[in-house]
Amino acid sequence: MKREFLNEPWRKIAARRRLLLLILVLAPALTAAYVMGGLLPHKGRTLLEASIIAVYCVLFIWISLGFWTALAGFWTLLKRDDRFAVSRSRGELDAPIRQNVRTAILFPVCNEDPERIMAGIQAVWRSLARLGAADRFDIHILSDSNDPERWVQEEAAWNRLCNDLSAHGHIFYRRRRINLKRKSGNVADFCRRYGDHYTYMIVFDADSVMSGETLIRMVRIMERRRNVGILQTAPACTGRETFIARAQQFANRAYGPMYAAGLHHWFLGDAQFWGHNAITRVKPFMKHCALTRLPGKPPLGGDIMSHDFVESALMRRAGYSVWLAYDLEGSYEEVPPNLLNELKRDRRWCQGNLQHLRLVFTRGIFPGHRALFLNGVMAYGSALLWFLFLALATAEAVSEALVQPDYFTPTKSLFPVWPVWDPIPALSLLAGTAVVLFLPKVCALLLALIKGRRKQFGGFFALCGSIMTEVVLSTLLAPVRMLFHSKYVFLTLMGMGIGWGTQQRDDEGTSFWDALRFHGGGTLLALVWGAALFQINRVFFWWSSPLVISLLLSIPVSMITSRAEVGRFLRRLRIFVTPEEVRLPREYEDIEAYLQSTSCDRSGFGISPEQGFVRAAVIPAVNTLHRSLLRGPRSLAPEIAERRDALLDRALQHGPAALNKKERKELLYDSERMERLHHGIWELPEEKLEKLWNVRLN
Repeated sequence: MKREFLNEPWRKIAARRRLLLLILVLAPALTAAYVMGGLLPHKGRTLLEASIIAVYCVLFIWISLGFWTALAGFWTLLKRDDRFAVSRSRGELDAPIRQNVRTAILFPVCNEDPERIMAGIQAVWRSLARLGAADRFDIHILSDSNDPERWVQEEAAWNRLCNDLSAHGHIFYRRRRINLKRKSGNVADFCRRYGDHYTYMIVFDADSVMSGETLIRMVRIMERRRNVGILQTAPACTGRETFIARAQQFANRAYGPMYAAGLHHWFLGDAQFWGHNAITRVKPFMKHCALTRLPGKPPLGGDIMSHDFVESALMRRAGYSVWLAYDLEGSYEEVPPNLLNELKRDRRWCQGNLQHLRLVFTRGIFPGHRALFLNGVMAYGSALLWFLFLALATAEAVSEALVQPDYFTPTKSLFPVWPVWDPIPALSLLAGTAVVLFLPKVCALLLALIKGRRKQFGGFFALCGSIMTEVVLSTLLAPVRMLFHSKYVFLTLMGMGIGWGTQQRDDEGTSFWDALRFHGGGTLLALVWGAALFQINRVFFWWSSPLVISLLLSIPVSMITSRAEVGRFLRRLRIFVTPEEVRLPREYEDIEAYLQSTSCDRSGFGISPEQGFVRAAVIPAVNTLHRSLLRGPRSLAPEIAERRDALLDRALQHGPAALNKKERKELLYDSERMERLHHGIWELPEEKLEKLWNVRLN
């Protein structure tokens, strides 16, 4: 660990703040648990009731953390100056960038839409070029795509982008043959190959966009603060138009800055790393942040899936600080377009976060990062606890309804002891829970008014309407998310892992059959649960009816919230308006212009851009480009050469439809046979060429 980094002034401040947070969280939770115990029929003296109190206490601690984080962020943003803000400027230019400093911008991709990827890259490059700083940055597209069609599309789109921007030598493309350790392995492979050429790297997601001003500012901060290992921005969510996506974008822009500032307040230089839209110091990252495999089998063993929190903990263990630049604008990302894609993404994140249970007590990890590991686990584990709380409460309600009460004391008495119901504690507990859940939203409204940002959200009444609509929607979706997250945690703990598929990036809506397939089980559970409670314990049924109704409506809600036309209708009503919709960032203007310019078919011969293999086989320029990006000639074993010759003959005789995805990919790896295939195709009779390969010569 670097000695000069050990006595930084913020460390003692952070320790005192976290001690205060612990007190603020534990005291109300224990008080709420005590009140809850007094409300139960047996005052918590049975095992069932003791379990209810324990689970409730943990859940109250969890929601209290969010509450105090929001209030800390509210206070931080209200202050005129935050002396610990890592982005705090010390001069007009902040810090000059040394002449020998180069920064790599990494775009890890896997079977994404190549045109959308290149649109984002050109927006970033143009933003840097407008500032005259493009020559200080290189962009690396790191592909893990295993779809042969996407593979060729990526190559062609990259080459066209470089030609359009005259950026050959600054924008690079590399595709890995073996997808080892997913995104973290892709970044690690880049570091091994090219890391020595760069001082910093800025990792993007496939849908990330950042302005040139923000990129340069991040580098300057790193130049000034040589003890910072990772600098994380708080990305603004934008770019989607479906109902649920616009609601999430609004929540991100209305509440997000407050929560980000709160996280900064509690953690300071022990902040988290979200794996993208962040700048990293390359040499210490290569030296200290290599990820080993966890012992045992997946899902809790094997490769570390949620690598970002682990990398920040390792960087901090090495003596470098990790900061959240909560006040840096110009950093953007996109959200899933519908609930189903959000839940699919959450299952991957759930599995990765639960692995962190095995890392909490790793030697040398700072307490702040141990807390972040537990926080990541609770992000999904809290859902299972909520489900458990409902199950225990239901069991208690059914038990009280079915068991005949005894109002006579063990000693002899002439009169029964009737139970006395005092509504004050119950109402106080309900009011306290409501304050913890909804006061942060009121604080966000006040913050927007005080800071003069209401016009960025469509005006005062539009902002109030958006907050109320978001509260209703989040209330409807919370039980659905709870049910799915509980299932994910349970399956992961039972050793059932999942794959890592490609995220949906367009605004395509959810069909009825998809909604039925995903939400049918939850709807049936709610129907049975609600009917049973209605018959057995009518009072408890009415208390739990909001949960039952939410689950019963999950199918239509999932479908309606996935519709872009509904989102656009709400936009006309000024509901869920965000600053990026009021004033579109220049980078997104460039993205839209680029996508419009590439909507026409540049391929020639009438071949669709999605037919990557056909384009590589037929079009001379694409064939030459693809072969130039392959490795040099390689000697093949006789059986492999014979198999590939057979694939080549089959393709020439029967066209691309005769090859499956695996066979197409095998031919794409072979430069010699791709050249022979190309020449063979153009030697076919014109009628056969058009019939087999769908080539239009006129």
